[in-house]
Amino acid sequence: MAELMFYEKVVPLNDKVHATLRVRPPAGFGYAAKTNSVPLLASEFFDAAREYPIVFARSPEGPVPAALLGLRDAENLYVGADGKWDARYIPAFVRRYPFVPAKGPQGEMIVCIDEASPCFGTKEGEPLFVDGKPSPQLDHAMKFLSEFHNGVTVTDTLGKRLEALGLLRQADSVAQLHDGTQFRLNGLSVVDETKLRQLKPEAVQELFANGSLGVIYAHLTSLGNLGALVDRLSRRNPPQK
Repeated sequence: MAELMFYEKVVPLNDKVHATLRVRPPAGFGYAAKTNSVPLLASEFFDAAREYPIVFARSPEGPVPAALLGLRDAENLYVGADGKWDARYIPAFVRRYPFVPAKGPQGEMIVCIDEASPCFGTKEGEPLFVDGKPSPQLDHAMKFLSEFHNGVTVTDTLGKRLEALGLLRQADSVAQLHDGTQFRLNGLSVVDETKLRQLKPEAVQELFANGSLGVIYAHLTSLGNLGALVDRLSRRNPPQK
């Protein structure tokens, strides 16, 4: 899973280089139309589980939870031709665009932007800086990025703990369209419910006490959305008559 996905030219935000830059909201979600999954924070599981299948993808740092948005490469089944997002909850990874947090040498957050985004310009939108200081608009974006940055640490801990407890297994689901076309979930993992039930009491207590147990069951519940995802693809590609 590419970490930056729909970001094209990410650079650190600089109060001198970008002194005259302005930002306006995206016209739609077309920028995410070719993304078939996005990372999720652990804090999002309860909202996301109502809309998307939640799976775990592999990264060099460990398992990364993700909302599955499509069954084919470069296709987001939740973004329509009009650029609108067809779901009540939109993942924070999507909503933070065109800003993005990066990690500095000491683990501190660095605010970055996608310079290639049409959201930025020097004539339209709200200024990023006023008299060399962050504008209210930028302050709001920075607060959101800070919350996201902190949430990544908690989420990384969750993924590593699930792996350490041996709870993740490779997803073996096969999705089949109404016309018989099949899609297999390759390279993705889900929590093994049988192994979860076999955990020792002290491990269960640990997961319950730190809130992870509820997150795990939200993930397991979310897998029922795979059928709805198949239906979305079938509607986008109806059987030939």
